[in-house]
Amino acid sequence: MTVNSPMLITFIVYITGMLLIGFMAYRATKNFDDYILGGRRLGSVVTALSAGASDMSGWLLMGLPGAIFLSGVSETWIALGLLLGAYLNWRWIAGRLRVHTEVNNNALTLPDYFTNRFEDKSKLLRIISAVVILIFFTIYCASGVVAGGLLFENTFGMSYDKAIWLGALATIAYTFLGGFLAVSWTDTVQATLMIFALLLVPILILFKLGGVDTAVQIIEAKNPAYLDMFKNLNFVAIISLLGWGLGYFGQPHILARFMAADSHQTIHKARRISMTWMFLCLAGTSAVGFFGIAYFNVHPEQSAGVMQNHERIFMELGVILFNPWITGILLSAVLAAVMSTLSCQLLVCSSALTEDFYKAFIRTKASEKELVWVGRMMVLLVAAIAITIATNPNNKVLALVSNAWAGFGAAFGPVILISVLWKRMTRNGALAGMLVGAVTVLVWMEYKWFGLYEIIPGFIFASAAIIVVSLLGKAPSQATQQRFTEAEAQYRVK
Repeated sequence: MTVNSPMLITFIVYITGMLLIGFMAYRATKNFDDYILGGRRLGSVVTALSAGASDMSGWLLMGLPGAIFLSGVSETWIALGLLLGAYLNWRWIAGRLRVHTEVNNNALTLPDYFTNRFEDKSKLLRIISAVVILIFFTIYCASGVVAGGLLFENTFGMSYDKAIWLGALATIAYTFLGGFLAVSWTDTVQATLMIFALLLVPILILFKLGGVDTAVQIIEAKNPAYLDMFKNLNFVAIISLLGWGLGYFGQPHILARFMAADSHQTIHKARRISMTWMFLCLAGTSAVGFFGIAYFNVHPEQSAGVMQNHERIFMELGVILFNPWITGILLSAVLAAVMSTLSCQLLVCSSALTEDFYKAFIRTKASEKELVWVGRMMVLLVAAIAITIATNPNNKVLALVSNAWAGFGAAFGPVILISVLWKRMTRNGALAGMLVGAVTVLVWMEYKWFGLYEIIPGFIFASAAIIVVSLLGKAPSQATQQRFTEAEAQYRVK
């Protein structure tokens, strides 16, 4: 590929646009609240699309279509679970968390919220939750660096070492400059690019094949099992795939979007926008994998790349079906998916280090300007650690990424959910739930009992621990219960 190729030019234009947005956000960032949570002034569209883009990452354009290409529609159960989980997250948690974090001393991070919500003077909740965030998200960040590096390596034929730096630098730059506003604004652009790509590619596949009926007939003739939703799946396997949706309740980078909305009323409109975007994206990516089976069955001479690595199906189809300029846009969508999640994770780690360690234990009287610059330095620190881990793409620590979703979902999900729904929940109940959820996931991962996905027992046992320990202990203080009542009253005001 030459330096002047349309694909490379498109990538450069895209990355330049992201950096410009970062600079605009830099100009709009006046204090630490702005840098960490955008000053709680995100509108419904930005709230909706940034929540979606920060969630999906490269899995949406590589992992899921690749899995469907290999196995057929039986792989779509996970998409159904994610849709249900995301909807319930918006319905039960989003608006309430927006109000509760503001009522509880304007909490800017989840550890900050836990500390204030339960009047935890020991700061155990802050320390444990911040450490969990840092460990899992640093690994997540490393996986994002690897994904971006592999994209540049495969697309432009550069060495992996150079590719991970090129893939990460733009994301680091705009996150460093503009913080939460930059991340949210770029997420909005990236979400738009992702949905455009995921709707365009399957439409053109079907145009080339002669329509849906023809494509389905080709797939059925190749192997009827591709059309079987229950292929090689028993009840436990289906429940495990649907159980992925439980993870939404505890993902810090998604919950931060709810906390940053300009009001809880904004959440209602944002929910409709976000769920529509998510449904169309998941439908599009499923169609890419499914109809890709038919396309490469008809054109086996073009299938070398996707047979070598099934997760490249979206990128391979983009190169085959479109002219280089459009291909550049489609491949930028893959980079957008990676960048949107990586930037959110960098910022959440920076927030935990700055708000929950530096400000809480080292410099309690730090100025707003100092905190902003410490936050920026923490972005660089976490990025440096993530890139160091990512220098070996086969590093075993990256295997933990697939379990991090379960770890957050079980350790934080029940605590968040019950804390915004139940006034009687106590600090010890929250601590018990967090520890039981995390330990259950770790133990279940090791022994894999019944073949059940670890988030399900983790979520159930954590919820039970919260309720039992809360009821056995002394009721929360009058002030704690009063804040809960105040927050619930605000939430009820439409």
